[in-house]
Amino acid sequence: MIRHTYNSTPKNQFVNTILTINNLTKKFGSITAVNNLSFSIEKGNVYGILGPNGSGKSTTLGIVLNVVNRTSGDFHWFDGSGTTHEALKKVGAIIERPNFYPYMTAAKNLELVCKIKGVASDKVHEKLDVVGLLDRKDSKFSTFSLGMKQRLAIASALLNDPEILILDEPTNGLDPQGIHQIREIIKKIASEGTTILLASHLLDEVEKVCTHVVILRKGESLYTGSVDGMNASHGFLTLRSQDMSALKGALEGNKAFGTIKTEGDSLIVYLNEPMDASEVNKMLTDKGIFLSHLVKRKESLEEQFLELTKNK
Repeated sequence: MIRHTYNSTPKNQFVNTILTINNLTKKFGSITAVNNLSFSIEKGNVYGILGPNGSGKSTTLGIVLNVVNRTSGDFHWFDGSGTTHEALKKVGAIIERPNFYPYMTAAKNLELVCKIKGVASDKVHEKLDVVGLLDRKDSKFSTFSLGMKQRLAIASALLNDPEILILDEPTNGLDPQGIHQIREIIKKIASEGTTILLASHLLDEVEKVCTHVVILRKGESLYTGSVDGMNASHGFLTLRSQDMSALKGALEGNKAFGTIKTEGDSLIVYLNEPMDASEVNKMLTDKGIFLSHLVKRKESLEEQFLELTKNK
């Protein structure tokens, strides 16, 4: 079973830290959208903030991008020596639907963004190529599909060669082909050294694209760590015996076993450490408990996510 883990970065180790969030809280009246959230983002990784709609993902991004005021806690970019305004010049972000002039071409729209951002326009063709739109550089924005509009928005966010790219639900509303294209672009950008932070309610997205994940439910962090760490769950057992109370008693208090719960006429037992079914069977037999049913399964990432985010 997943254990709650939290990243912490000593104050003297900022070399590879892009963003540090400490005990961040945001309240809207009586509603707590973000609750005592802490995590850090290290250079060169792809981080996913994962959670159901309303879990606080967009609010968290809004706070670190200075468009939402925090209630308490703090955050800082990079080594924390400069202002947030200065730091955000090294950040690229898309947190709303793409908003370009419909009757201007893709290239002209990006040239305008360059003027607004105060960066040279010689990056326009390069960034259009990154998102696979160079052949449509002279096409009007109004002729683009939703997926193409989103790809143009990503190109726009890359114009200042940011150290980190922030994306809020980047594949929302897209068809399967559009989703695949955006995910491939994210992987490509990450492979070239840009750190990425994306918010998503799609487990599949995070599993396929991200190296690290922060799972939120009702504004609280339930898990912070690597995606591989979630996949490294030792699995769980489904057990049955004639004397179920004796079986449960034999399992409780053993550090090898985590959560134990009853489902129907079976016990579901999560493993804290690697253990073969045969080892469990022998251990219980030695205690005089004989099993009528024993199955070991690997807990899927989806099962872990649903277990973590269900209402409790």
